[in-house]
Amino acid sequence: MKASRIAYKPVGLALGATSGLIAAAAFKRAWKMIGHDDAPDATDEHRTWQEVLVAAALQGAVFAVVKAAVDRAGAVATRSLTGTRPG
Repeated sequence: MKASRIAYKPVGLALGATSGLIAAAAFKRAWKMIGHDDAPDATDEHRTWQEVLVAAALQGAVFAVVKAAVDRAGAVATRSLTGTRPG
């Protein structure tokens, strides 16, 4: 394993945790913009199938986009600082 990959591991873990926090906040904000207070849990019997599935799809999309953006930014920053691409 390359030294640059080993050195990037802690950075990648920190970026992953950060992206999770950012994505959770972005999803909450997006769900409130739709006009709902809290996103439904899959086991909430007072919520419809449609509402649960729309919330899950939106949450998945938000998490995927935020993770990709944060990972890409981390890779670009690493390359700028070290001259090598992580991974």
